[in-house]
Amino acid sequence: MPAGPAVDPRGPRFAAILTTIVLAVVLVTQWWPLLALQTVVFAIGAFVGLKPAPYSIVYRTLVAPRLGPTDEREDAAPLRFAQAVGFVFALAGTVGFATGITPLGIVATAFALFAAFLNAAFNFCLGCEMYLLIKRFSPARAS
Repeated sequence: MPAGPAVDPRGPRFAAILTTIVLAVVLVTQWWPLLALQTVVFAIGAFVGLKPAPYSIVYRTLVAPRLGPTDEREDAAPLRFAQAVGFVFALAGTVGFATGITPLGIVATAFALFAAFLNAAFNFCLGCEMYLLIKRFSPARAS
């Protein structure tokens, strides 16, 4: 069982699917207001929590009741870190598109899309893996 808050792992994968769709649309249209909204979604997940995040609410109210319960749980900390990484790339992309630095917008959005797609298609959370590596190689803190 995870040390911190635990979440149904199907929820983050559902969120990754929605994120992949949104980021693909942004990459094709270069419509930065949609990317700005995705940036807010990432910010809520990273800095407020996964439970109040918009895609989590959609999952809990519309999807999870149709799937049935699961005993599987995963720690929320790596997921929140992944949301923070997504936030940084989405923010950079939003700034790039909004200020006319289109290559920055495209590259930052493409990186975020790649990570979201890995999670959506292969259940591989790149940000979560980064979190675990950082935690593994960080010096232990004294209590």
